Amino acid sequence: MAEHSHDLKLVHVRDLYVRGDIMKKAQELADVIAASEEVAIYRKAEEQIQNNERVQSLIKLIKKKQKELVAFQSTFKNEQMVAKIEQEIEELQDELDGIPIVGQFQQTQHDINYLLQMVISVIRDSVSDKINVETGNAEPPSRCD
Repeated sequence: MAEHSHDLKLVHVRDLYVRGDIMKKAQELADVIAASEEVAIYRKAEEQIQNNERVQSLIKLIKKKQKELVAFQSTFKNEQMVAKIEQEIEELQDELDGIPIVGQFQQTQHDINYLLQMVISVIRDSVSDKINVETGNAEPPSRCD
């Protein structure tokens, strides 16, 4: 029996070579997303956060308290101080979350994540409809030898 050059070959997902045309379209889509209003709002909010002294001060203080917390948990084994520091961190986080620009920044992060998840869902569903594959199954089909 003659071999055909178009015989099917099992390919694991990790071994797939992504064709240049697919990568080009993916880059074009990434460029469109990067130029979106959601990303522009995110960048503006990020810049405002980076330039806000109170926000930066709170972030530094929270990080410092988190290091203290780890020390009192692991090194000193002092549960009383752990509880005290946890309360301090919670209060600092509440203050940080209460600053309007922080809320706006968090909302823009959520909006961009939602946009990306929507794009992924549309691509996955469109491909699944066309080739009738199950979604969410990352395992390659079993090999029949």
